[in-house]
Amino acid sequence: MAKPQVVVAPVLMSKLSANAPEFYPSGYSAYTESYEDGCEDYPTLSDYVQEFLNHLTEQPGSFETEIEQFAETLNGWVTTDDALQELVELIYQQATSIPNFSYMGARLCNYLSHHLTISPQSGNFRQLLLQRCRIHHKVKDQAAKGDEVTRKRFHAFVLFLGELYLNLEIKGTNGQVTRADILQVGLRELLNALFSNPMDDNLICAVKLLKLTGSVLEDAWKEKLKTDMEEIIQRIENVVLDANCSRDVKQMLLKLVELRSSNWGRVHATSTYREATPENDPNYFMNEPTFYTSDGVPFTAADPDYQEKYQELLEREDFFPDYEENGTDLSGAGDPYLDDIDDEMDPEIEEAYEKFCLESEHKRKQ
Repeated sequence: MAKPQVVVAPVLMSKLSANAPEFYPSGYSAYTESYEDGCEDYPTLSDYVQEFLNHLTEQPGSFETEIEQFAETLNGWVTTDDALQELVELIYQQATSIPNFSYMGARLCNYLSHHLTISPQSGNFRQLLLQRCRIHHKVKDQAAKGDEVTRKRFHAFVLFLGELYLNLEIKGTNGQVTRADILQVGLRELLNALFSNPMDDNLICAVKLLKLTGSVLEDAWKEKLKTDMEEIIQRIENVVLDANCSRDVKQMLLKLVELRSSNWGRVHATSTYREATPENDPNYFMNEPTFYTSDGVPFTAADPDYQEKYQELLEREDFFPDYEENGTDLSGAGDPYLDDIDDEMDPEIEEAYEKFCLESEHKRKQ
């Protein structure tokens, strides 16, 4: 039997985040059926796992419906130490090389840590995964000061470890669920490495990690009466004053300090409503959607290199809220937005539209 070619499909420029609505692209049903037949069509474990990982990368919404079948198939296939090691390595490589797979990879790791039946003497799935993370973690200082390619891979590892800390559940003997303390310690050391080498991309990675995990880390440290977050904030303020990073990155760091001062943007029910703006809401950029480049690199309004592109995409979504960027109608009508636009508007809609255009023009001139 010929070995199937595994290809990671390019990621389309679209809004996709941990909080975004999940969707099912065309071709989903046919692809799903191939997994219902088990692994007979795949000559090796690597082929089966890699194709499933690529499938999740393209279609994250399929996780809930296919993960149980995937785990059951693995339980019939992963029966040796070597097979388990290979499985861990495949998932680890995907999660640290595909930028928008870190969250999905962490969810997958959590599920398999609770549903794989094999538990050899060398360690179960979770233990082997943490051992693999430790290998990359040991070279953090060299990676943070390495060349651009090395740093980029290191940043992907950092963000995956952040997602793993948030998603990997450890169940105690009494049924209580906790997070892995070893990951909490590891994230603290990774932040030290990033701030000790204050290049722009290292600092941007630190900002992203703290936006992702800052509130949870600070809660955990406070529970242990530790002042680690205070030390991190002081480190950030020193970087803003002394480091030769760009003005935009310094602005990002200051916004992060403001975000933390507002309890990481966590709003209490008793708070009075105010329209969010960059000036009054430190959490403003976190409330904006996430876009992805054609290479799968995520960016938000807070990323200085993509601010113009971000505004362009955001305005396109505002003008056509019911349409994907490739012209597919998400509201169910089925016609691309350029094919048939009604020339007449309701007076109220027309007034609101004119107001929006004026406000957009005003923002562009500022």
